[in-house]
Amino acid sequence: MTRIGILGTGTLAAALGERWARAGHELVVAGRSPARARDLADRLGRGTRAVTPRQAVADRDAVLLAVSWHGAEDMLAAAGAPEGTLAGTPLIDPTNAVEHGVGALLTGPGEAMAQRIARLSPGAHVVKAFHLFPADQWACVPADRRAHADSAPAVAMCGDDQDALRVVGDLVRDVGGVPAVLGSLDRARQLEEVAGFVIGLTFSGADPGSAVPRGRR
Repeated sequence: MTRIGILGTGTLAAALGERWARAGHELVVAGRSPARARDLADRLGRGTRAVTPRQAVADRDAVLLAVSWHGAEDMLAAAGAPEGTLAGTPLIDPTNAVEHGVGALLTGPGEAMAQRIARLSPGAHVVKAFHLFPADQWACVPADRRAHADSAPAVAMCGDDQDALRVVGDLVRDVGGVPAVLGSLDRARQLEEVAGFVIGLTFSGADPGSAVPRGRR
């Protein structure tokens, strides 16, 4: 059992939270709206509790930052991250700082959103993950990836701490994905550019999957 804190109450928080709760993990949920946090906790069930942002990051084995990129700084501040409350904790960053419908990155030149989050959360072990697939898709992925090996989504990840990558990799498997670690956090901008590429193609009406050569297993 992994103790997971979820910061956010939207579609991704609900989709991943439901799969992790079903896998037997202990979840707490926090958001800007306590009422929405309580509603999500009730929907997830299995002992999930609604708490404050600071409580959501205390004594957790992993924390998911499931908010829009422009709300990340406020949520991390509410959780006390600049004060070190996330020090030593794997912090999963699925944010995409991209222009809606275009996919162009909105961070500064050479800057990754994951690196900005790391600066806002001193001591946290940031892992970029879960940023390439639509949030609601995770509700449709078969939990037993061994029975659906050909269709199991690969979750591209990067991070600087090996233990944090291992923890997040296990959580990827619990939702039916396959962890694919591409390196340290300095690869995060590259991964975020890929998200922009996928978003841009999707809004243009093209299938991003058709633009990427399929590798052999």
